[in-house]
Amino acid sequence: MDVFACARCGTELTAPVSRVALPVHTHYGAWEELHPPLMEPSTYAVEPRPTGPPWRLWEEVGGEAAAQQGVYAPVYSVSFGTRGKIVIAPGDSRSMTLILEKCEGYCRGVDGRAGPNLACAGCGRAVATRIDDCGSWQTVWLEPDAVVRHPSGLPADPLPGWADLERAEHRVPPVEPDGSWSRRWEAAVGVALAHPVTATENHPVTLPAGPVTELLGHAVACYLLPGPDSRSVALAGPGLPESRPCPDVLLVPRHPGTGEPWCPPDRKATVVPLDSGVWAYLASPAEEPSPTPVTGALPKGVLRDDYPLPPRPWYPLKPHHGAFRDTLVQLPGIRGPRLRRHYDAAYRS
Repeated sequence: MDVFACARCGTELTAPVSRVALPVHTHYGAWEELHPPLMEPSTYAVEPRPTGPPWRLWEEVGGEAAAQQGVYAPVYSVSFGTRGKIVIAPGDSRSMTLILEKCEGYCRGVDGRAGPNLACAGCGRAVATRIDDCGSWQTVWLEPDAVVRHPSGLPADPLPGWADLERAEHRVPPVEPDGSWSRRWEAAVGVALAHPVTATENHPVTLPAGPVTELLGHAVACYLLPGPDSRSVALAGPGLPESRPCPDVLLVPRHPGTGEPWCPPDRKATVVPLDSGVWAYLASPAEEPSPTPVTGALPKGVLRDDYPLPPRPWYPLKPHHGAFRDTLVQLPGIRGPRLRRHYDAAYRS
């Protein structure tokens, strides 16, 4: 396990933490809602992309400079912020104080719009940004040039293996207790759908029968409409039998520790990484009541008292649009002529 300390005075700024993969829903929450911490206790992750201010308009920077920032299609503005920021749970922060003049936010907290808003208690240097406003997961982002990483002396927590995805506690239910769709699911599906759009050059796709179609069918139809010359999609991963014939696109889990996608034995298919908790639910939903009810109803006058009905959302699962679009413009394949025409027609008309 590691501890992050102030690069100027050496004050320890975190509890001992172990590195894991950056969650796919990191930057995507629900507007006007308070969210829990993004990171599990005693963990940290690194964002390799530039994030946060300063922002520059696409018209000012142009396609070549934007591509160097990892953006391959026109957007309103491009981040030229710091790469390599380290994110921890707020409860794992130590010896930091708020910089009050930088604690702006929308309505329910601080959003980091003015840059780092946490200072080292030892020397006063700005070292991190606390974000907890509505629509954002609660986080503390350490500035990579303001901190140094040291071994804590404690053994690192073992990384989970692929077999751990089969454990019931790893599955992320698609529905919250209040009956709304999981915000993690909405973001994860939005991120994942950008990959088959580029991989198939926006051709139609066919989904397999079962949980994938029941839960993701409406979400997929938002961006990939059914039609001729479709590409086949299937769920694949540890513990699942191989699909024959081999589908064109495989939905595979993203390793929760490393972030690497599971590699199928047959590498001919295009691999689409999916949040491991979401994938685990799709792969083993038998122990969970389906949030998609069957059609029909009980006969009039017949009541059921064997178990409470599971929460049922009143609308189909919709991908987080920002997650989909942000991921799409970060995939180099969007520069292909067919996809670029589709993107310009959908987002620039």
